[in-house]
Amino acid sequence: MIQSLLNNWHLKLLSLLFATVLWLFIVGEQKLERGFSVPLELKNLPESLMVTSEVPSHIDVRIIGPRTLLVNQDPAQLSISIDLKGLKEGVSTFRRLEDRINLPGGMRVSRLFPSYVDIKLEEMVERELQPKVVFEGTLPEGLEVERVVLGEELVKVSGARSEVTRLKEVRTEPILLTDKHETFSVQAPLVYSGKFSRLVNGSLEVLVVIRAKLATERLEN
Repeated sequence: MIQSLLNNWHLKLLSLLFATVLWLFIVGEQKLERGFSVPLELKNLPESLMVTSEVPSHIDVRIIGPRTLLVNQDPAQLSISIDLKGLKEGVSTFRRLEDRINLPGGMRVSRLFPSYVDIKLEEMVERELQPKVVFEGTLPEGLEVERVVLGEELVKVSGARSEVTRLKEVRTEPILLTDKHETFSVQAPLVYSGKFSRLVNGSLEVLVVIRAKLATERLEN
């Protein structure tokens, strides 16, 4: 029996190698489905506009393709790109996102979520508002705030028109008066929570001039 196995051993070894290569080829070409979280990129946003809708940062994508390709696919090489060039104010709907994925040959998208994206664009505007200084606590007995001097008479807000035009004022964080005996200066942070707008400067220099109450005022009190 051993002799029969040794007969034409080189042909048998060649057949075994051929069968192994064929098996590897068949396995490698088997279809596989794999999920990816693909980043969504917005390109060429017009300078005078901004996005004011909730746009997902990633799209969940299921891809089908040869096992050898999918197993070695680098997720960082996948992206979905939406070109905003030439768009005007308003809502634009982008469908068939699968056609916007940079897939290698031999692969296709089986499903993705979300399957479309609504993008709302608004004009960017800038507006100047009167800041309102907010105090907390009280000065020691016999003292009062004579006047408040602002480093800037107006503060600038920049952002989506619909949000900026609704603003009425911008307030400072509370400035503590307790235990203040003389004039002082503080860089007061501004309180602002715009979703699609921002303060050009986040703080305001405030000079608080303190004086002793006049004798007549003390008598009245």
